[in-house]
Amino acid sequence: MINEQQVREVLGKLEDPFLHRTFAETNGIINVSIKEEKNHVSVKVAIAKTNTPEQMQLQMKIVEVLKEAGASTVGIRFEELSAEMLEQFRGTATEAEVHDLLSPLSSVQFIAIASGKGGVGKSTVSVNLAVALARLGKKVGLIDADIYGFSVPDMMGIQEMPVVKDDRIYPVERKGVKVISMGFFVENNAPIVWRGPMLGKVLDQFFRDVEWGDIDYLLLDLPPGTGDVALDIHQMLPSSKEVIVTTPHPTAAFVAARAGAMALQTNHDILGVIENMAWYESKSGEREYVFGKGGGPKLAEELRTDLLGQIPLGQPDWTNEDFAPSVYEEDHPTGKIYLEAAQNIIDKLSK
Repeated sequence: MINEQQVREVLGKLEDPFLHRTFAETNGIINVSIKEEKNHVSVKVAIAKTNTPEQMQLQMKIVEVLKEAGASTVGIRFEELSAEMLEQFRGTATEAEVHDLLSPLSSVQFIAIASGKGGVGKSTVSVNLAVALARLGKKVGLIDADIYGFSVPDMMGIQEMPVVKDDRIYPVERKGVKVISMGFFVENNAPIVWRGPMLGKVLDQFFRDVEWGDIDYLLLDLPPGTGDVALDIHQMLPSSKEVIVTTPHPTAAFVAARAGAMALQTNHDILGVIENMAWYESKSGEREYVFGKGGGPKLAEELRTDLLGQIPLGQPDWTNEDFAPSVYEEDHPTGKIYLEAAQNIIDKLSK
């Protein structure tokens, strides 16, 4: 079992991504806590600027080195260095380092879309929430982080490929949303058979090497469940907010509660629950509850959060000229429900 001294020695060699000084030099390791029975290490680290892509890369590196040193799971919290400590090092920083410190990307809000199991329509919800936020005037990016089951490009009817220029990847923009997906980099819909560490490098590239530009929200369509890939992504994300997707079926809601518990254990805030496939409305206007009733409201109550919306079973309207088979139009009844859910998210994040 790794001990506190070993944790401090390992982390002390890492550098603050803005000041380019080791944590041993900046006294950036604020606290170390170890749960021996679970082989779990929690650390609090102070850096020059929080809520940035650089913090995300550092978070991934911390998880990597602590797992290599023997930890089974890792929890990380960040805070900003004191003004006095920051001024001490800022005085010797280069112009480029100061520019990084003041990077406007620090204002990007991460929103993860999660589910306890597959088949509940999580990716459909991710795509339509992203489009709805864009329709409400927000600048939105979307990462298809479901590496094994990527589907976002097909759902949005994307035919183009990302452009690579000067070692930067420029995402494809569709319906006002900037999109990146593993699907862009796999030939002929080939299955992904990589293991966790390789997938982590792909996700790192999505965060580090993609030119997102000026965006307000970056949504992540997470893999279903609470496996290694989902856990690693949770640990990568700095101060992410989370939306949990379920169906009305009690079993689906029960499983989804585990995804919510993972969010809370990794210090993420839950924005709310979306109940997908809530009902089917017949031509006569009657609602048929195909998958049962009440799972979404009950899950929201258990997680002590809000029910952001209930999405009925249905199929979007689309044409060959504007092919996006999973995206509801703005004036479609379901499209309006997604707009209301997106507005609820905007309102909650603006408080």
